[in-house]
Order: sequence, then C-alpha cells, then structure tokens
Amino acid sequence: MRLHDVAPKPGARTAKTRRGRGLGSGLGKTAGRGHKGQKARAGGSIRPGFEGGQMPLQRRLPKRGFVNPFRVEYEVVNVGALNLFEPDTVVTVELLKQHRLVRRNLPVKILGEGELDRALVIKVNAYSKSAKEKIEALSGRAEVI
Repeated sequence: MRLHDVAPKPGARTAKTRRGRGLGSGLGKTAGRGHKGQKARAGGSIRPGFEGGQMPLQRRLPKRGFVNPFRVEYEVVNVGALNLFEPDTVVTVELLKQHRLVRRNLPVKILGEGELDRALVIKVNAYSKSAKEKIEALSGRAEVI
C-alpha cells in the first residue's frame, strides 16, 4: 500500500450540496428556502426572544428585589464535621481543603450545627456566634484570619 492508495471508505465523505444552481440540482430556484418572506432573505433571522413587535416577556415582567454588590459569600463548614481531626490540631483553610470539607476558593465560615467533642485550634475567616461558643466551651480557640 502506498500513500496515494489511502482514501476514505466509499460513502464516508459526501459532496457539498450546491444550492441554487439550477433545477437539476434538486435545490435550484429558491434553494430550499421556500418562497418570499423574511426567512428567504439574506440575514433574515430574528433574534432570540423577539415576539414580532409585541412587548417581549422579559420587559413585561416587573423588576424585583435588590442585589447587594458588597455581599460576601462563604464556604460553610459545620462544627460537627470537625470531629474527624485529632484533639489539639490547628485547623486551617488548607487542612479543610485536603479533607474535602471545603472545595471552592471562598472565605470559610464555621457554623454551629452538630456537636464538637474535642478541643481544636481553628483558623478561618468567620464564625457564627454558636460555633464560637461550642469551640471555646471545650477550651479550644477560634481565631479569625
């Protein structure tokens, strides 16, 4: 076999259809676009959401609410999930990422759901009031970084 013998299998490649090139082509005259009208013309597509001149849905519905541009979004970890660490461990954001308790690159906040049964030193961005109380009740430390 030589390089000039290499060819795709028969039927694998089909010729490009030449539209509007005579009646014999099967797609002559109107080239498969039907008869006159907006859709038959060049550039004759309508944009998504266009409703024929009627006031579109996104403009008919009222605006509601308020988006606070200064909102801080946190990755949250509950106090009960911290029992997997050994007592007196310094728990940091990196350690929480290693144990897959935190996955995104956001500030971390500890919440007070669940029970903690060991003293830990925790260094994260924020704590809820109840989480801080539970950590310090066991003579642990809740440090803000």
